Amino acid sequence: MNAAILAIETSCDDSCAAVLAGDGSILSNVIASQGIHDSYGGVVPELAARHHLTLLTPTITAALDQANLTLGEIERVAVTQGPGLIGALLVGVGQAKAIAAARAIPLVAVDHLQGHVAANFISPDPFEPPFVCLIASGGHTLLARVDDHSSFSVLGETLDDAAGEAFDKGARMLGLGFPGGPAVEALAATGDPEAFDFPTARNVKGCDFSFSGVKTALLYAIRDLGEAQTEARRADLAASYQRAIVEALIGRLTRALDASGLDRAAIGGGVAANGPLRQRVAALGVSSHIPALNLCTDNAAMIASAARFLPDCSSQAALELDAYPSGGQR
Repeated sequence: MNAAILAIETSCDDSCAAVLAGDGSILSNVIASQGIHDSYGGVVPELAARHHLTLLTPTITAALDQANLTLGEIERVAVTQGPGLIGALLVGVGQAKAIAAARAIPLVAVDHLQGHVAANFISPDPFEPPFVCLIASGGHTLLARVDDHSSFSVLGETLDDAAGEAFDKGARMLGLGFPGGPAVEALAATGDPEAFDFPTARNVKGCDFSFSGVKTALLYAIRDLGEAQTEARRADLAASYQRAIVEALIGRLTRALDASGLDRAAIGGGVAANGPLRQRVAALGVSSHIPALNLCTDNAAMIASAARFLPDCSSQAALELDAYPSGGQR
């Protein structure tokens, strides 16, 4: 745990590299956004993988330079093994395996979702278990009970779309850009969140989520308003849509806290960068931790943070390490 860790994250369309010191403090955290997917309305997996091949090596070099370290001073390499886009993941896994083998240093395989949890362990403000963690992103939405630094148990997850996917699809219906979350939040800032009563799936039992109903409600509202009224009320639609998603997330987080008996909450994932969500979590009345914005979206610092508490792969396992698009070890 005292070793400087170089981490690589390529689960989606951002090429990420970071260096963490042994005490969990960030020495560098570099994110190279591809910036090529906006015109497609979403990430194109093949294009993402090809651009990782171009961007990853200079991103790693930049991370080492910012940390004022050479590759020879790195003592462990960590990499996102999954879940994510398989082609993109394979680029990162291949690079990490090559570095570990060439330098004869340990390789640590990290689950992407564990990384989002571990963003809360980073110094100088680590949040110690136990706590309930809401992980919400474009590909995943779940509630996790975190009792130690190396794993978590699932308390509830989405039955259909992830929260970030709901933001993306809502943004598309409103004629906004990609990614949808920031676009909806920006437009919603000038709208009335009470203008439309969109559903929050309160009838879904337990701590599971569902966002199909709110998407359908937005679609019907746009259809009923017509083109002219939709354009005039886009900000109200965005604000009401955002409110419904945030309230659904907070409602299930509250249920999970009640069910677990814990009074400590944290968040992670790209949707955790949403301003109203961050405000609602801070106002829950429990001990809470909200990571910095650059630790919510995909990044390699969180992967290094998780690796601090995970075992090294054996020599044979390191050579045979493969990526997985879904599932994985928790």
